[in-house]
Amino acid sequence: MKKYNVLILTDHSNHSKENSLYPFAQTMLQHELTNRIDIASRANAENRSFFNCEKNAEIFATTIDEKFTFSEKGSPLSKKLKTVNTKTYDLIWLRMPPPLRSSFLAFIQDYFNKQFIINNPNAIYETGSKEFLINFPDLCPPLKICNTIEDIVSFKKRFPIVLKPFREYGGKGIVKIDGDDVWLGNKKIDFKDFVKTLSGKKVEFLAVKYLKKVFEGDKRIVVVNGEIMGASLRLPPKDSWICNVSLGGSSNVSEVDESEKLIIKKINPILSKMGIVMYGVDTLMGDNGKRVLSEINTTSIGGLPQIAQLKQVPLVEQAIDLIWNYFKKNKNNG
Repeated sequence: MKKYNVLILTDHSNHSKENSLYPFAQTMLQHELTNRIDIASRANAENRSFFNCEKNAEIFATTIDEKFTFSEKGSPLSKKLKTVNTKTYDLIWLRMPPPLRSSFLAFIQDYFNKQFIINNPNAIYETGSKEFLINFPDLCPPLKICNTIEDIVSFKKRFPIVLKPFREYGGKGIVKIDGDDVWLGNKKIDFKDFVKTLSGKKVEFLAVKYLKKVFEGDKRIVVVNGEIMGASLRLPPKDSWICNVSLGGSSNVSEVDESEKLIIKKINPILSKMGIVMYGVDTLMGDNGKRVLSEINTTSIGGLPQIAQLKQVPLVEQAIDLIWNYFKKNKNNG
């Protein structure tokens, strides 16, 4: 049986014991199709040139073994570094924190043009903008691309709305508008004052109808090679309407309902064709009581090991198997 070499690209500067890289890498190392796994981190000074997109830069990586795990006493990704020959890798796995610059993603696509990359860098950039959701109007709440103040004014006349900056993440920059009242996070200001904050700036928002049942939570569903692996429900903190855990929300294991399964059934063929192997789908409760598509996330999806531990199901092992299945089926088209 042919075995393959893997290079994982990451940045361990903000890693914790909850980071999914460690169980993913350890599990992949044990898979029957894996020969060797090297991990190169942007946090290592030796890799500064490479992560600054210098075409002829060397890559310094750590070869992991069966003892590979996160450590508070010093990252294993800063130890036993060695230069690596990129031609020896069959699979490149991007596990980089967002946001990722378009120039970096284009550089990775070109640098590893002979290897199979997950997720595909060009597809990460295309799907990384909130405006990508405009491709799925039947799965989302009413939405509109807003490139002018007039666009915002026209849309907010219909109902309360939420503005999402195209390329922010983690709930950053989200604005709620109800008539002439505007909430920047939990800070309330007048719409005229909000317009002043946009003076001289490029207007790039996806505007979405504000859903009355947002307090029922934002559900993150993890999908690998078209298979639903698990879900977690993120609830907003008291006196807030934003569900992101990074902004004070809470998260609990959840189940996926039929409307969410239909959402994934419709979007997966498109994402798979683009080279997206592993992604996260966020849903909110629609005003009609059915969940609707809120966001698609394709950069370094985490949370699966925690779901697996709580459900006592080998989801990480299943995910790695599905990744290798996708690789074998699509590697000649990568």
